[in-house]
Amino acid sequence: MKAVTWQGRRDVRVEEVPDPKIEKPNDAIVRVTSTNICGSDLHLYETLGAFMTPGDVIGHEPIGIVEEVGPEITDLRPGDRVVMPFQICCGHCFMCDIQLYTQCETTQVRDQGNGAALFGYSKLYGAVPGAQAEFLRVPEAQFSHIKVPEGPPDERFVYLSDVLPTAWQAVVYADVPQGGTLAVLGLGPIGDMACRVARQMGVDRVIGVDLVPERLARARARGVETLDWREHGKDLGDTVRELTGGRGPDSVVDAVGMEAHGSPVAKVAHQVTSLMPSALAAPMMKAAGVDRLAALYAAIDMVRRGGTVSLSGVYGGNADPMPMMRMFDKQIQLRMGQANVKRWVDDIMPLLIDDDPLGVDSFATHRLPLAEAPKAYDLFQKKTDGAVKMVLQP
Repeated sequence: MKAVTWQGRRDVRVEEVPDPKIEKPNDAIVRVTSTNICGSDLHLYETLGAFMTPGDVIGHEPIGIVEEVGPEITDLRPGDRVVMPFQICCGHCFMCDIQLYTQCETTQVRDQGNGAALFGYSKLYGAVPGAQAEFLRVPEAQFSHIKVPEGPPDERFVYLSDVLPTAWQAVVYADVPQGGTLAVLGLGPIGDMACRVARQMGVDRVIGVDLVPERLARARARGVETLDWREHGKDLGDTVRELTGGRGPDSVVDAVGMEAHGSPVAKVAHQVTSLMPSALAAPMMKAAGVDRLAALYAAIDMVRRGGTVSLSGVYGGNADPMPMMRMFDKQIQLRMGQANVKRWVDDIMPLLIDDDPLGVDSFATHRLPLAEAPKAYDLFQKKTDGAVKMVLQP
């Protein structure tokens, strides 16, 4: 089959790789009909190469049709249409019972000290072959799937794999009080959708911050107040406070993560480690990795005292200075973590069945064949041509 493979920093290629097969009795094989490029895939493309092996198949946002199931699978059959959550979870361990599916005890990647295995996301999360491919092996298929109805186009449901539940959890974790204000830092796929989710949940006022004109325009078109980070970077906190009666927003979602603009020292550290041999770079990143924390620092600065900061952007460092005195003095609540996808599906699904209040049908900015994945990654990484969400079709 054809699949998108990682070959090095800013180097992905579509290659022929072996077709996946049933390896365990609770596996399934799915023929992928659409698969997305996630913002966190760009971390593999740019920063986390030390944990990748040339030839790794990447991607974790697929929808497709079941082709084959193992003998222990009773809830799926060939022909079923399914979305796969980006995390692989069993559905019956302690962590799954309390709906912390990203911490599944059956699939935890213990040799790396990390939570549930993820599709296509480096040895840090199990080195499981990913979903930017024609076919996908789905472990723990008794639970690691979401059945969706036939009829609507793939884009009505494919975002259940990651974007929708990640944005939903970010807003829930932000805990915006009734009548309150939410600021969203970063208007890429997650930040953009978080703004839409917040508005759908009835948040009275949403302020979106980014530095890409097309992304700011998309948010404004859906009733979001916007601020251009390029114009207000050094005084962003003061600007937001001026817009919120001098107090600051009740809650802030950081949808940027570890590659934020405005962190020059950490940017250089990322560039240096990305050029080092993996045998040296990997332990250095795990023991003393430094993130680009400009967005997180901005969130801590601007949120009102007693407010909540919700982190949905991916961070991977281990030795980052945090403004603990400031956080303690402001009595900030901090919530974070990868989205526990299936925890939120029942809440989200009614918004996808008939009408389209979240605008998922038109959410993608680019739709390309799988063969053009290298072009799609380049556009997405450079934020050119209005790139916000990329859908690949095998």
